[in-house]
Amino acid sequence: MTPRVDVTKYFTSGMGRAMLSLSSEVEAAIEKPLFELVKIRASQINGCAYCLDMHTKDARRAGETEQRIYALSAWRETPFFTDRERAALEWTEALTRIAETHAPDDVYGRVSKQFKEEEIVALTFAVVVINSWNRLAISLRPPVGSYQPAAA
Repeated sequence: MTPRVDVTKYFTSGMGRAMLSLSSEVEAAIEKPLFELVKIRASQINGCAYCLDMHTKDARRAGETEQRIYALSAWRETPFFTDRERAALEWTEALTRIAETHAPDDVYGRVSKQFKEEEIVALTFAVVVINSWNRLAISLRPPVGSYQPAAA
């Protein structure tokens, strides 16, 4: 795909700073390994190649296993994820597909068994922020494969 806009040029604008700030707030409120799984799963659903490249690299750097990353799109059929992760992934899918699912009560019930209220809010913002980034990346088409994780 041909890149359309170098969105990084706009990260110093108010809109760019707001997105980066929201991302930082979420990262401080939810455990990093879980946030990486949420970002990868939403990006799989949305078909965001740039974000998949970025977040699988970040997840590996943070210690996530190849096996779990590879199996993430089929998480229901694997024994690799905890009940808390499963609830988060199901919530991620429901919110990413909100026009179809309308965030069903049964899914919320499973999430509320694994997460306290403030954690549900943080998880919800995590899904909101990655879906926003997906929409930016899909529409503006940054070059896929160019992302390099920051030094540890």
